[in-house]
Amino acid sequence: MMDAAGPATGIAVRLEGVVKRFGDFTAVAGIDLDVREGEFFSMLGPSGSGKTTCLRMIAGFEQPTEGRILLQGVDVSRLAPYQRDVNTVFQDYALFPHMSVMENVEYGLRVKKVPRGERRERAAGALEMVQLTQFGHRKPGELSGGQRQRVALARALVNRPRVLLLDEPLGALDLKLRQAMQIELKEIQQQVGLTFIYVTHDQEEALTMSDRLAVFSHGKIEQVGTPAAVYEEPATGFVAGFVGVSNVLEGDAAQATSGERQAITIRPEKISMVEPGATVGPDQCSASGFVRDVVYLGAVTRYIVGLEVGSELVVMQQNLATSSMEALQVKGKKVLLVWDRRFNRPVQEPAGAAEGSMDQEEGQA
Repeated sequence: MMDAAGPATGIAVRLEGVVKRFGDFTAVAGIDLDVREGEFFSMLGPSGSGKTTCLRMIAGFEQPTEGRILLQGVDVSRLAPYQRDVNTVFQDYALFPHMSVMENVEYGLRVKKVPRGERRERAAGALEMVQLTQFGHRKPGELSGGQRQRVALARALVNRPRVLLLDEPLGALDLKLRQAMQIELKEIQQQVGLTFIYVTHDQEEALTMSDRLAVFSHGKIEQVGTPAAVYEEPATGFVAGFVGVSNVLEGDAAQATSGERQAITIRPEKISMVEPGATVGPDQCSASGFVRDVVYLGAVTRYIVGLEVGSELVVMQQNLATSSMEALQVKGKKVLLVWDRRFNRPVQEPAGAAEGSMDQEEGQA
């Protein structure tokens, strides 16, 4: 899927009609995609959606059954990994435990027979970039998970690849460290100016770091765009349901609230919950219902409201002046939900979405 934004120039990676089959199983079902020079591009999707298989084909670990993969305009579909100007960072780091941090970072340069002096200088620069200068003499076993991840990143960066591939590299880290590393990774990418292609199933990661992202489902791409465009204007019900939390109304419920039967999606934070009988403006949609459940999440509360016209809506409200007890007392009460009509987004199909995966991909990853 080619993104409409911007001219087709400065393309770092291009996939043309790429299909990958493992026996009778189709992991990637015909993908067209352009990744631009110097951008942080994420491949986002649930387990088994085809994103990891795509990354492996770009890296050269798998060959496409059909189609072509081009790096800087050169067809590399049948080239071995070492013949491609890319490096891959994995979730398990793949560091040599018997080598020091400095030796790990130098390893690729040593294989390429880079002179010792240049090798040490480039490795030192890579360690400085990831803020590990003082750890060069340590062994990987003496480092934390976050520090080992930085060593793996330095080892990839020291080779100065045109494209850096990252396969769920933060998946093994705890939440706070993962969030900190998301910001650091983005800063490093901007500093070095390389093209990063990042595989993740974590929507927050993709929204936080990406210049653009592709949403994968069942071996195909549902949508390509900036984080804001994908979140605010989901192209399909799957995207609406997978990227963040969303509501989808269709049929009679859509007709009753928006005046049209076409399926629409509304983000929970766009909906206000007010007293029944409140005034509704001409540019607003509304729906009456009962609060079926309340989930207090600290900074926000999630309300699940069963609508009188059928279906239900999830509403998210910030707890600016609401305690947990006050939030929970709303359960069972009749309310009116109101939102601006401009927040209705038509979708191509109802969200059904993120279930179903083709788990066979996991065995290939």
